[in-house]
Parts: sequence; structure tokens; C-alpha cells
Amino acid sequence: MGTTDKNASIRSPGKRPGFRKSLMTLAASVMLATSAQAATPSTAEVNTTDLAVTDDTVTVGILHSITGTMAISEIGSVQAEKLAIEQINASGGVLGRQIEFVQEDGASDWPTFAEKSRKLLRQDNVAAIFGAWTSASRKAILPVIEQYNGMLYYPTFYEGLEQSPNVVYTGQEATQQILAGIDWAVKEKGAKSFYLLGSDYIWPRTSNKIARKHIDKLGLKVVGEEYYPLGHTQFNSVINKIKLKKPDVIFASVVGGSNVAFYKQMKAAGVDFTDEKPLLLTISVTEDEIRGIGGDNVEGIYASMKYFQSLDNPNNKEFVAAFKETYGDDMVIGDVTQAAYLGPWLWKAAVEKAGSFDIDKIREEFAGIEFTKAPEGYVRIHENHHLWSKTRIGQAQLDGQYKVVHETEELMEPDPFPEGYQ
Repeated sequence: MGTTDKNASIRSPGKRPGFRKSLMTLAASVMLATSAQAATPSTAEVNTTDLAVTDDTVTVGILHSITGTMAISEIGSVQAEKLAIEQINASGGVLGRQIEFVQEDGASDWPTFAEKSRKLLRQDNVAAIFGAWTSASRKAILPVIEQYNGMLYYPTFYEGLEQSPNVVYTGQEATQQILAGIDWAVKEKGAKSFYLLGSDYIWPRTSNKIARKHIDKLGLKVVGEEYYPLGHTQFNSVINKIKLKKPDVIFASVVGGSNVAFYKQMKAAGVDFTDEKPLLLTISVTEDEIRGIGGDNVEGIYASMKYFQSLDNPNNKEFVAAFKETYGDDMVIGDVTQAAYLGPWLWKAAVEKAGSFDIDKIREEFAGIEFTKAPEGYVRIHENHHLWSKTRIGQAQLDGQYKVVHETEELMEPDPFPEGYQ
């Protein structure tokens, strides 16, 4: 994936090397931009708080790990956010302005996320930040973004138990992923015993606390619970414990590069996920991670997510085609990558509804904003700044894609503070 100086920033008008655009598309983009420019409101009208907004441009921040153990998961989010920005610019921009971005590397280091978010807000004066992956990085950014009244669009499924006026959570929270996933395993697979396994930081620990409470409420059993540091690569000891305990379900929230070692070592130990003994249910392995792990090492596992690349709907087909056109036919798209793509579009909708880039004004407009072109199908922002979304269960295939085996009929209302789980 290459290396990048974590202290370096990348400033770009949103056009990446290798992006292929036909002359007809370029001409259409110019026409759209020109027509939008004619109705562009003055900067004095739309920017009263000294954000990086000019008569022609608006600057946003992109803050993810493109180096370190989390790069395997976060690079897809960067790609999706840049694609959304490129598409928005091609359609005329936001309030007639083209989006520029400053990209910073969180480098899989939580203090660095805090430092870079402060730089984006105070030095670059960005109008929004699209970023973070782990809850640890989000928690590092949160006090900074609240202190300086910025706005973060956070794309990762997470444990819930948080609601900030300065964050829009475009991934699902615990009731939409953890509780729904466990309920599916119990109802459809007859699961009665669970082994909880995660990386050692706030999201896996809090997620498993919620999972344990739910399993207890269902009258079922947790037979083991283990955590390992980010970047950990030796899982043979816990694999032996799992074999001894014989759980019906391994509930896994291992993240980043550790997944490569874990699943390869599970296979080397003779575990065949296709026979579902035990069944492995992950809330952290998307197609992005499988690309590094290898489809042959995860074939048969299940994932509780809201999005899979294989979703068969017109929005997703268009999104996948555009993503591959931009980044190459061998690229894959996971749940968090798709949720990251939603961020710039939802920000654009809020800005245009408010008629302003001012944070306080757009915050008042979030509730009820819809995105009908979402690759997952359709989303709507709840007044608690989370998204109404469907929950889906996918089973990993040999080719590294997930086959959808279950989805909720209706959108699930987000509930970041479920009663009895706090």
C-alpha cells in the first residue's frame, strides 16, 4: 500500500491521477458547473464563520489511516469519499462551488487523529471532515471537533452509546448490527453458545459487552471472551481454546491487519467455516479485509452489515461500476467504504437545504434528509444523526464476495442508546 509521511498533508481539488473521464462526460460536467455558477450565492451569504469557502471553492478534510495496521480497512473509505467529491464536482459542486480537499493520515494512531483534526479545523478551516474508522480514533477526534464546532462524517459501524451534535454517523449502530446479527444466528441457526473474540480497544470491548447482555437476555451462554492488541498476529492459543469450548458461534470483532493472521491460522488449524461448526459471525470483516485475507481463508463465514458489494439494485450497480472505473477492476467495496461514500452526498444535501456552509445552520437541517441514490438502496438521517438503514447478513464466498442470505424488510430505526444495554 506504500508509505506516507504521517506529518504530510495532501491538498487536492478532487481529481486523482488515473481518473478516466471521457470528453463527453467532461463537457457535460463543464456545462453543469457553468449553469450552477450562474445561480451561485455570494460568499458573504453562505459563509459567516470564516470557513475555507471562496466564490469558487469550498475545502473539506479527509482523515483516515493510509499507513499502519488500519490501512487495510481505511483506504477504501478514502477512495469512496474522493469518488463522491469527484461526482459532486462534475454535477456542479455545492452551492455552485467546487470541492477541494485536504487529506491527512491518521496513521493508525489515535493521538495523531486528534492532532490532524485540530490542524484541519484550525489551520485549514475545513467546512467538514470525512474520516476515522475505529471508535478509538473517533473518540480522539470528538473533543476537538466539538471544541471548534466542526462537523465529522463518521462511516464505520460502531457500538453506539454516543450522540454528538457535531457528528453524522453514516454506519450502523449496535441495534442495527450486533443485536440483529445475534438474533439471526439464534433464530435461523439455532445458536445457543457464543465465543466473543475482538481486538483490544473500545469498539470490540463495548460491542461484546452489548452482545453478552443480549445473549444473557435470550437465556443463552457465553463460553469464552478474548481480546488482542491491534496488529496482533499470534492466535494459535485462542484457536485451541475455541476448539476446546466448542461454541456454536464465534462472534468476531477483530479489526485491521490482524484479520489476515487470524483467518489464515484458523484454516491452518483445520477449521472449515463452510460446515458451520462453529459458525463464525463477524461484525468487522468486509470485502476490503477479505481482499487481504484471501477468499479461501474465509469461505463460509457470515457477516452482519448493511451493505455488500453484491447487492442487486440499480444504485449499487452504478456505484460499483464507477468505483471500478476509477480505481481498477480488481478493487472491492465493503460496508464502511459504501458508508464513507454517503458522507459527502449527505453533507451536500444539508448545505443546500440550509443555503449555507455554516455548521450551526446545516446542523438544523439534518433530520429527515434522504439519499435516494445510496448504493445500499435508500437512507434517511434520523434526528439523532444516525441513519435509518436495513440490516443484512452475508455469507462469504470463495471469490471474496458475500452472498446476501437475509435482510430486514424495512429500514431499522437507529437507537444509539438502547434501553438495558448501557
